[in-house]
Amino acid sequence: MTIGISPDGRRSRGGAPARDLGVTLGVEEEFLLVDAESRRPVGRADDVLATASAQCPAGTELHRELLTSQVEAASGVCTEIPGLADQVTKARQTLARAAAEHGLLLVSTGTPPLPAAEPVITSGPRFARIAEMYATVATTYEVCGCHVHVGVADRDTAVAVMNHLRPWLPTLLAISANSPFSRERDSGFASWRMMEQARFPGAGVPPWFADAAAYDREVDRLADCGVIVDSGMSFWLIRPSRHLPTVEFRVADALATTGETMLQAALSRALVGTALAELAAGREGPRIDDQTCAAAVWSAARYGLAGPAVDPLQGRTIPAVDQVEELVRRVRPSLEQRGDLAFVRQELAKLYRHGTGAARQLKAAAEGLGAVVDLLATGATS
Repeated sequence: MTIGISPDGRRSRGGAPARDLGVTLGVEEEFLLVDAESRRPVGRADDVLATASAQCPAGTELHRELLTSQVEAASGVCTEIPGLADQVTKARQTLARAAAEHGLLLVSTGTPPLPAAEPVITSGPRFARIAEMYATVATTYEVCGCHVHVGVADRDTAVAVMNHLRPWLPTLLAISANSPFSRERDSGFASWRMMEQARFPGAGVPPWFADAAAYDREVDRLADCGVIVDSGMSFWLIRPSRHLPTVEFRVADALATTGETMLQAALSRALVGTALAELAAGREGPRIDDQTCAAAVWSAARYGLAGPAVDPLQGRTIPAVDQVEELVRRVRPSLEQRGDLAFVRQELAKLYRHGTGAARQLKAAAEGLGAVVDLLATGATS
């Protein structure tokens, strides 16, 4: 879930520990269900999940989400990008077929081009508590994200890795930007989802933490302050799992295609691998200014790859594509070690040539917002 909760007490999937740390990974993808005629989200998640459960591919779990118009697919633990891609593709196809049986389309986008007439919160005590605490901020939170889990040794290692990754989270957001529309209008942002998420307390890049205990104290403090439901919730763009030794990336918009999801997975794993190498060499993560990180997130949400980025390490603007290339340069040894470099280059070349999901949505909008939904429905199973 994009707001960082596990409503039914389940454990997050993906990224269980392995002997070679920073290898295992898994993905959680959130989707919208839209009516095939009106192309607006509709609250039919229970119907679609009941149909899809009988066809669910091995290793994949399907879940309800905050709104009744959302569903989630969580992959199993993988070590290779092709194997993960196979799971993700089959899960998307399974959900799309189930949706079609109910006159619906499955779309993968950070925000809907055409919003629901009135979003409905999924039933359950935890969802009810969220709706009560956050009121309209939650009840109108019609957004979807993509989460990547990468295995590490333990929670202390996860937090140390997070410190290294703080400067690069905005770049991952820029690459994933796929939510330009807000309530039937061009928002002017490549990722309006990130602006929606910013309305929650403590959103954005997490602070630098000395260890997992310091992280937990801060989360507990926010719970004591009454701004999060409990210590199982957070709004930061990356966090350590409370139940599994993984680093969980929660920065990306829901991505239009499987290839773009795999790009996020490959880059996320490479960042973790690079951070682990830095830690093994005795180098802790840089203490980047929180406001500079916030500026970098805002710029990534505003422009995606089409405009300037903020380099948090240098504290200056830089072309967004140059920032992406710097990320690839930094993690290249890890990408080469896992055999992912050629794939990453291939997917980035597509983005440079055709634009992010947000750019492609805006281009399709010349034919109307219905055409945008149709584009997303086609891409969801590709």
